[in-house]
Amino acid sequence: MTATAVFTARALLLDMDGTLVNSDAVVERVWRRWADRHGLDGDEVMKVVHGRQGHASMALLLPNRSREQNLAENARMLAEETSDMDGVVPVPGAPEFLAGLRGLPHALVTSADAALSTARMAAAGLPLPDVRITAESVGASKPDPEGFLKGAAELGVAPADCVVFEDSGVGIAAGCAAGMRVIGVGPRAGFHQPDAVVRDLTRVRVRAADDGTIRLHVA
Repeated sequence: MTATAVFTARALLLDMDGTLVNSDAVVERVWRRWADRHGLDGDEVMKVVHGRQGHASMALLLPNRSREQNLAENARMLAEETSDMDGVVPVPGAPEFLAGLRGLPHALVTSADAALSTARMAAAGLPLPDVRITAESVGASKPDPEGFLKGAAELGVAPADCVVFEDSGVGIAAGCAAGMRVIGVGPRAGFHQPDAVVRDLTRVRVRAADDGTIRLHVA
């Protein structure tokens, strides 16, 4: 029998790529082309880009380049990604998971901008949460906790009462830095010591408790 952990929260903060939406195919295409243009090893680039805003990844990979150059190229990359939805699908269990959150406090906290997050959620057939923290909402990319803290503030919930769902190392670090518990989703998450790890969202059950809290049963 599979062991089940139970988490109690007042709000959930949800990453998008790798957590709700499997966009790995397009991310690989776009960033490997970028690596080729700059003479970088594609495998090494892919170790950096998941979870971060594009300009933050560029700053790490091309440390001698100006912030202005990174922001300009990131804008072009975002447009490229937004026009490419081939292979974008929901993470298994995501439709049912989001349906279970209807009427409960939750927010999307993503490093994508508003246009890209809207397009990818639509391509995956997933509803957008009412509260959304996107790249335009913050001054610092994950692993900075700003996005998760803003999400909690918009929902009116203390950070300690939030549970984060994340797939990437930088996202898990951001959730932990925000003082939140983190459930890791997918194969990348297990390397970064979240509070629990699930293969996908079929392994999570959501229940609204009588006291207004959310109970998460995680197998």
